[in-house]
Amino acid sequence: MAHTIDKPIALPKFDVDNEKCATPFLCKQCLQVCPHAIFMVHVTGEERLKETDPRLPGTYRLHAIRRDKCTVCRKCEEVCPVGALKVSYP
Repeated sequence: MAHTIDKPIALPKFDVDNEKCATPFLCKQCLQVCPHAIFMVHVTGEERLKETDPRLPGTYRLHAIRRDKCTVCRKCEEVCPVGALKVSYP
C-alpha cells in the first residue's frame, strides 16, 4: 500500500493597510459582514490601570486570525469604506 503525502493547504492572504484602517472599532464593517468571523481587533499598546480609547488612531489593529475559515468571498473588501483590505488567494 502506497503512502501519500498531503500537500499543505493554501490559505488566503490578507493585506491590511493600518494607515487607512486606523480606527477599526469605529467602523466595524468588515467584522460585521464576514460570514465566518475571521477578523479580530487587538490593542497595540496598553498601560496598566488606564483605559484604552478605541477612537484614537493606531490604538487597535485589525488581523485575520482565522484565515483557514475564509471562503474568499471578498465581502470585507467590498464594504471597507477606505479600501484598507486586500484579499488574495495563491
